[in-house]
Amino acid sequence: MVISSRLRHPQTRLYFPPVDAADSQARPDEASTSRPPSLTPSHPPSSKEHVRVVTIVQSPKPHRGWHSRGYLPHWDHPGLIQSLNFRLADALPGAVIEKWKIELGLLAESNQRPEKAGREIELRRRIEDYLDAGHGGCWLRRADLAALVENALRHFDGERYRLLAWCVMPNHVHALIETKERFPLGEVLHSWKSFTSKRANESLDRTGEFWQREFMDRYVRNAEHFAAVIAYIEENPVKARLARVKTDWPWSSARFRGGEPQATKQRE
Repeated sequence: MVISSRLRHPQTRLYFPPVDAADSQARPDEASTSRPPSLTPSHPPSSKEHVRVVTIVQSPKPHRGWHSRGYLPHWDHPGLIQSLNFRLADALPGAVIEKWKIELGLLAESNQRPEKAGREIELRRRIEDYLDAGHGGCWLRRADLAALVENALRHFDGERYRLLAWCVMPNHVHALIETKERFPLGEVLHSWKSFTSKRANESLDRTGEFWQREFMDRYVRNAEHFAAVIAYIEENPVKARLARVKTDWPWSSARFRGGEPQATKQRE
């Protein structure tokens, strides 16, 4: 089942899911998705004028603290608000990333922060722009697969993390979560990916990697950063010209932000 498209105004594409049984079959647990999502952190972030994040701290086991798998650094620590981005296996070739890393001088082992930080931000920007261009098979355009992923994100909300925002795009996913102790960031991502990849491959009648192994994460620094991240995530379909307004996109937290979820629009 592929979400149908219709041109609503110049250079804007809206995708509306047909209503049938496939969407309900994609749900891992009806009870988990019938509950309203958290959307708010346990403690509101402070203004940048009154907060300073201390990153040189030891993380309790099983959290890994600062670590890297040769791509971008990750900070796995409980109680952080983390902006996450993970993508389909064919959405961004590794050779493209390697080319950008060479251009930005990110392969040199001697690179130190803070000089390196600006180049890492530029790398993230290039990756996000490339993904928004819609490369690869874009399997998440299918309504049943988009619902599968959204429901997986919501399934452990309040138990293993607090889900603060999300958006399922055609070839990648954004999620903003508040991490909880005893549930490392890598394990949270693994649970989402392993469940959805198995179900999606069955639905697509395919085998092989569904998601890329690596993911991007960036911890939220303050209240201003928190608001900017939510705006970026929920406005992503508009930026990518997939929706006219953010609440038109059916696989995003934007439709819950005002209270009751807005009904998915039907094809006209």
